Amino acid sequence: MNTRQTPQAVPSPDTPRQGVAFDIAGLLAGRPVLWTQALGPANPVQDEAAETLSAAAIEAARQRLQRFEPLLALLFEGLQASGGQIESPLLRVPELQAALGLPASQGSLWVKADHLLPVAGSVKARGGTHEVIEFAEKLALQHGLIGPGGDYRTLASPEARALFGRYTVAVGSTGNLGLAIGTMAAALGFRAEVHMSADAKAWKKARLRSRGVSVIEHAGDYADAVAAGRAVAAADPHCHFVDDERSTSLFLGYATAAAHLAAQLAEAGCRVDAQHPLFVYLPCGVGGAPGGVAYGLQQVFGPHVHCVLAEPTASPCFLVQRLAGWPGLPATGPHPSVYDIGLNNHTEADGLAVPKASTLAAAAVGGQIAGIYTVQDDTLLRHLWQAQASQGLRIEPSAAAGLSGPAMLLNTPQGGAYLQQKGLASQLAQATHVAWLTGGMLMPEADYQGFVLRGQASDQAQA
Repeated sequence: MNTRQTPQAVPSPDTPRQGVAFDIAGLLAGRPVLWTQALGPANPVQDEAAETLSAAAIEAARQRLQRFEPLLALLFEGLQASGGQIESPLLRVPELQAALGLPASQGSLWVKADHLLPVAGSVKARGGTHEVIEFAEKLALQHGLIGPGGDYRTLASPEARALFGRYTVAVGSTGNLGLAIGTMAAALGFRAEVHMSADAKAWKKARLRSRGVSVIEHAGDYADAVAAGRAVAAADPHCHFVDDERSTSLFLGYATAAAHLAAQLAEAGCRVDAQHPLFVYLPCGVGGAPGGVAYGLQQVFGPHVHCVLAEPTASPCFLVQRLAGWPGLPATGPHPSVYDIGLNNHTEADGLAVPKASTLAAAAVGGQIAGIYTVQDDTLLRHLWQAQASQGLRIEPSAAAGLSGPAMLLNTPQGGAYLQQKGLASQLAQATHVAWLTGGMLMPEADYQGFVLRGQASDQAQA
């Protein structure tokens, strides 16, 4: 059934001259919508932690990851070939581009294949690894186990593991961050504890438990799991809580992806400048991972990169945060939840099932991102199927969210308003579109095939 209706839109205070307005009614009804900068100003968000972010802080995180590479190669067989570097390929996907209906006259489509990231199989491996090793480094320096320029492989010694074993690393998660934190913490010898929400997939819980990670299940949603984990950690001085809503360490770990992407684009011959714009489509849950990537890309490419966030129609927490106070929306506080506007936060994209956005991420990138769009579960599954059928890409529903980006930006009045405002319409033939594939490699075959069958049925129904 076609749910793309045309509701009456409520103009924002800064509606462009051509009369394009944001589809408030569509947002409230759970239909796909797109907001761009051209439709109105961002709701300002303040967060003191955001003031500590900088290009220098990203570089420090990159160097920390580099220092740990010999140790990571020792701990994880899957990292031996890369020498301990946790990175993913950038892939040109012409068959998928054709399947998605993106003509060559509007640019080339690539995917950043974070669904293949080693260790945790998702974008969360970047930030999660960085936060755990930063905590481990702090402890090791304090106890004299390493010094400047030392061999970090000594942190696999019995002495180091005995030290780390006195501490717990805890996190609240819908799944992928829990996998990243739990896997890395357990490998280093920490006690690992993951508080998981009701919408977390059973296989992710089982995988963590198989690694010796303690999984605490909660009946509530992501926010409830995070709050519970935060409360437990506050009562234990030997517990380090990885706060997905507030952590600058996570954020900076994600931001390190930008430099690697820049090198990959250069190697592929993809220029990024005023005549060659870069569009990046990032699946968004609480906002830390896409926010970190977007922040890093802004440091590297400045005004020539245009980052667009993708959220499920039932869980658009970053968009709701961005629109707080807009006419036509129910009255909310300064940090609203999707529940406040009548949405239920139910989606197959478990990694994106978040009711309230990170204020850190919103403060850091809320005014810089080009836009935010929402996508329905049927579309996620159809694109999951198309990615497999056309290019052999094995992704989870959350990762498919970015694949709707080019069509939303290029084929809607709201997207057209942004392209007009930025003077990009005449540059599209030279544009590079990158959809960030955030997870899926570790999904059990039975779960994956179930999504494939549903996506294939959705594709046939649309045809």
